Amino acid sequence: MADEAEELVEDELGEESGGKRKKIVLFIILPILLLLGVGIGAAVMLGAFSSDPPPTDENAQVKEEEVEAPVIQTTFFEIPDLIVNLNTSGRKSAFLKIKISLEITDPADIDTINQLLPRIVDNFQVYLRELRIEDLQGSAGMYRLHEELLRRVNIAVRPAKVKDVLFKEMLVQ
Repeated sequence: MADEAEELVEDELGEESGGKRKKIVLFIILPILLLLGVGIGAAVMLGAFSSDPPPTDENAQVKEEEVEAPVIQTTFFEIPDLIVNLNTSGRKSAFLKIKISLEITDPADIDTINQLLPRIVDNFQVYLRELRIEDLQGSAGMYRLHEELLRRVNIAVRPAKVKDVLFKEMLVQ
């Protein structure tokens, strides 16, 4: 009977030590391996193991000179003030006064835009006369107006390119 009791105690101790091993593996070794894997993966992603040598001072200066972007010259073209009456359903009329500048990347396009200025003004006025006061309210309304005027001016001056339409003043009365 004493032998049987000793065997039961040894079995219980064996189960406890096996449980401790599982806990050690689960809570200590597995997280360490996981952190090690993440660290190696991050090092590979950041290029720690790349074969490129670190740049010397001379190479760094040459690369800085190469990286300098060419200066892009922008020119602004003023559109004459536009005053249009807006589309209203009632007897009361509403007016829009707007000052616009066009941003042009190529100064050579100014001659083309100057020649086509009557077409640009006509396109703007036709569009602006169809707007309602509600169309101009809020930032979404201003964004739609900006994008539509930019689209119309680029169609009118093609093949020249207008980079942006800038609102200098806008008054709704």
